[in-house]
Amino acid sequence: MSAPRPDWMARVLTAIAEERPAAFTTFAPPDEVDRRSAVLMLFGPTADGGSDVVLTSRSRDLRAHPGQVSFPGGRVDPTDAGPVEAALREAEEEVGVVPASVDVVGAMPELFLTPSGNAVTPVLGWWPSPGPVSVVDPGEVERVERVPVAELLDPARRFTVAHPSGYRGPGFEAGGFFVWGFTALLLGAVFDLAGLSEPWDAKVERPIPEHVLSDWMRKRT
Repeated sequence: MSAPRPDWMARVLTAIAEERPAAFTTFAPPDEVDRRSAVLMLFGPTADGGSDVVLTSRSRDLRAHPGQVSFPGGRVDPTDAGPVEAALREAEEEVGVVPASVDVVGAMPELFLTPSGNAVTPVLGWWPSPGPVSVVDPGEVERVERVPVAELLDPARRFTVAHPSGYRGPGFEAGGFFVWGFTALLLGAVFDLAGLSEPWDAKVERPIPEHVLSDWMRKRT
């Protein structure tokens, strides 16, 4: 199965360039950043004519954001040509995505993750002929799934996450994942910019489930 890139993907990058949405201004990195990473937002076609996105659950042994749902990705190494190459390399090392099989739409502006002091470049990609994904590096990834976009857009699966620390932010429950934090923020922003989002009730709040709260998070509550 091979499918052409959806029109909405180009709209996302155009909208970011023209409007610079709140998510990309609120979380803009400071002038001096020691750590830079990149993640691959990899969408692809499904057999029913829809689309999905590759999401992972990070290893619970990691120091940064253990157990959280994320996109494949990691640190930009000195040997990488830039964030796009880093995102593709990491996706291959973590879940087996062949870099040459990805139609890279483009890179978005960096977003700064304060807890880890990391400036992250989201790379938007289309997978015209999706291949298998699996956990290649269990030290980085605990689980990987291709999650249907229709599930993520379902208003009944969207809510506001209420963290014990006082944090409030967007959340999704789809593909067996509880998605919050940076990943949920980025998914919501992309869906809004693409014109895909359906109205959902932000007043509905849900706590982070106990099994999602890692020891690292509990120490900060």
